[in-house]
Amino acid sequence: MADNKIQMPSSGGGLVRYFDNVKTKFDIKPIYVIAIIALVIIVEIYLYKFGLK
Repeated sequence: MADNKIQMPSSGGGLVRYFDNVKTKFDIKPIYVIAIIALVIIVEIYLYKFGLK
């Protein structure tokens, strides 16, 4: 009865490969994202300071 063991196929050993060659329609540089966030923060502070909430 001990001879009837079921063996699962071996996997990739936990190795996963990701490729960075995916092209998207939108290519935004990180500096633009930071600039937009900073602009939104500045506008929010301005509106809060002058009571235009």
